[in-house]
Amino acid sequence: MSARLYPLAVGNFAIGTGMFVTAGLLPPISTDLGISTSAAGQLMTVFALAYAVLSPLLAALTARLSRKTLLLLALAVFVVGNVLTALAPTYPLVLATRVIAAAGAAMFTPTASGVANALTAPERRGRALALVMGGLSVSSALGVPLGTWLGSVSGWRSTIWLVVGLGVVGFAGVAAVVPEVRMPMSGRLRERFAPLGDRRVLVVLVTQLLMFGGGFTAYTYIGSLFDLPLPAVLWAWGIGGIVGNQLGGRFTDLYGPRRMVLIGLTAATVFMALIPVANLSLPIALVWAFLWGGLGWLVAPAQQFRTVAALPDNVPVGLGLLASAQYVGLFVAGLAGGLALDSYGRAGVVVLSTGLGLAALVFTLATYRGAAISAKESVPVR
Repeated sequence: MSARLYPLAVGNFAIGTGMFVTAGLLPPISTDLGISTSAAGQLMTVFALAYAVLSPLLAALTARLSRKTLLLLALAVFVVGNVLTALAPTYPLVLATRVIAAAGAAMFTPTASGVANALTAPERRGRALALVMGGLSVSSALGVPLGTWLGSVSGWRSTIWLVVGLGVVGFAGVAAVVPEVRMPMSGRLRERFAPLGDRRVLVVLVTQLLMFGGGFTAYTYIGSLFDLPLPAVLWAWGIGGIVGNQLGGRFTDLYGPRRMVLIGLTAATVFMALIPVANLSLPIALVWAFLWGGLGWLVAPAQQFRTVAALPDNVPVGLGLLASAQYVGLFVAGLAGGLALDSYGRAGVVVLSTGLGLAALVFTLATYRGAAISAKESVPVR
């Protein structure tokens, strides 16, 4: 199983690096393009909004393609988008190229999760989803700190060329290893949004939106929240994310997703509130970042598990909607976080991120039990 899934994780690693690294490149981007820090942060906002909007549209348009063909097409579009970003001379053109890169990501990540689900036995799906989505958490541990350092010494465009190279590696891996997979898909756009009428699905999506909105309000503007070496803090957060994502997959298989969601949301909210404490010294910041990343990423496999359980006969559509909700949350984070930073400074960003995290926790506590979607969520899977 793992040999066929690793190229999918590599593709997500490239996509995660390409998106999240902008959080560590805001100063060089703003200097090079002559814009404010909050305006530079909108590169992630535009990427996230384009992803959320394009994901269901492109899924409908590509429904008849085999999943391997779609994966290769997605990575090709992502690579082209980043090449154009690296070459774009002005801020408006850079924004436009981020839309192209987001289109590739919007096709790849949900499809990769659907393929992982199709290739894996039910009792191992939590771990399989964690492996594939682990590419995103590994990108935060390796790709983002490396890209942030590279951008500081060679310019932010060098980092984008690094992302291009990672995308090419992912493309080669998928072409060589991932088998042809065909899953029943509908090309009707209306059917893509039909699950939104199911309360069991809707509550999962709202939790995803609020969770990523809170977490990435702080993450997107983390360079403005700390006076400490940023690559080191990002590195610790990413390593924690790798550990949390992998443990989250295993624990979801063992204990069900409910515990993982509630534990992760509670811990992430507490650690976002502790950002001013973390800024006191580098050792404190490193421990804080590792724990925030680790406990926060416990939730990702559990959320995917909940979606698969809610829509067992329509997994690709469900995971696509989950990804769209995630990127709507990132859009909210980039836009609202930028406004909070401009209006209230660091304190505004910390309060906003903590408030959104608390809203995610309260909403999940209020809705989860009533929206239990299968007996498998309530009992351990052994």
